[in-house]
Formats: sequence, structure tokens, C-alpha cells
Amino acid sequence: MTRAGLFGVLATVAGTTAALADDPREDFVAANLLATFYHELGHALIDQMQLPVLGQEEDAADVLSVVLLDQLWQSDDALALAQATAEAFRLSDEEAGEDVAWWDVHGPDLQRYFTTVCLIYGADPDRRAEYAEAAGLPEERAEGCVDEYDLAAASWGTYLEELEASGGGTSLWMAAQEDDSELVRLIADEIATLNQSMTLPRRVAVRFEDCGEPNAFYDSTEDAITLCREYSEYMRELYDGG
Repeated sequence: MTRAGLFGVLATVAGTTAALADDPREDFVAANLLATFYHELGHALIDQMQLPVLGQEEDAADVLSVVLLDQLWQSDDALALAQATAEAFRLSDEEAGEDVAWWDVHGPDLQRYFTTVCLIYGADPDRRAEYAEAAGLPEERAEGCVDEYDLAAASWGTYLEELEASGGGTSLWMAAQEDDSELVRLIADEIATLNQSMTLPRRVAVRFEDCGEPNAFYDSTEDAITLCREYSEYMRELYDGG
């Protein structure tokens, strides 16, 4: 199911990004929206499949997001998508400064940055060594990244294979939308692609809504993933500020 095609998607060369699209900012937004969709899908799988989570659930969802980026996209595109995701964590950390919400269920942004870098590097260390070095991944962490990725891929792979064994279907579905933006079409296309190869235990609606804050979440009471419209605008502001 490996493919390319994120409307412009960033090309990564020796640890730097060069835009193939006319608007690299929109590539950045799209990459982060896609990774966030995968993250929320992780929450849905944990809920519906009653998966054991040894640690924080948010960490497990972060890990699935990187695994799916690597496994669903061609290598160069997967790296570019993960790089944009990691960069958003780094920029968010810079924006927060010393005001880190240590109480939050998510790990600190800078930790999420290095975990994303480590996992995507560990998935293909021969081709991604330059990126890991440019991203500032310390050797102490880099030494274990292959094992870290292999464990993540094997752990999530057990359950992804179970979903794939059920065959394709329509368990993910896009709720009616007020707009027809590129970002909405991106997620709709991703839903269609995932539906070709897997079926979740229960149907999950995916919707774009105004939430009053830049957020995304899975609601187990409604079996629904909500991608807040404010989130995309926040990503644009992060990109502009960086």
C-alpha cells in the first residue's frame, strides 16, 4: 500500500527541505494534518480493539503515526512527512519557551520531536543518517533507534495485520463537510486508501469542525475523529513564525 502523492509533498535532501509544490507552507500543514489523523486513528484502535497500553496512550498514538507514515508512503515522502511533523514539535517547543505543560497527557514537544526523528531514522538508517545528524539526534539515542522502530512496527503490526485480515470495507467514513478544501480532500483520499485494505471493529466517522481551539481528538462515545479547522491555521502560524 506504499504510495506517493501528497499534493506537493516536501523533498528532503541532506537534511534540508525543498518544496516541490508552489506553497511549502501548505505542504507543512498537510503533513501535520495527516500525521495527526494517524495519531487519532491510533486512539480509535486502542479503544475499539481494547489494546493494552503499557505507558501513556498519547505516546502509543504518536508511535503509530510515525509507523504509518513510514509504511504507507514511499521512502522519500515518508521521511519528508515525518520531518515536517517533527519540525512542528520543535517550533511548538520554541513558541512555548520555558512554559512547558509538564502536567499534560502528551509528552513535552521537544521529546516528541526527538522520538519522531529517532523512529523515522530507525526505520531506514542507511538512507536517513544525514537527516538524523542534521536534526541533532544525539548518538546516544541514535544507537538504539533501529531497535526502537523495529519494536514499534512489530507491536503495532500485530494489530494492523488483524485489521487487514478482515479485508477492505467502509469502516472509516467522512462526515458531510461544509467545504471542499485540499486538506479535506487529502483526508478523504486517505480514508479511501485505508478502507481498501482494512476494516475496524466499528465504523469511525471523520469530521472537520470549528472547535474554538487548535485541536484534534477521538471521541469513543461517538466513534468519531474530529479534526479542528483551527488546527490547520495554527500550523500555518507555526510555519510563519519559524
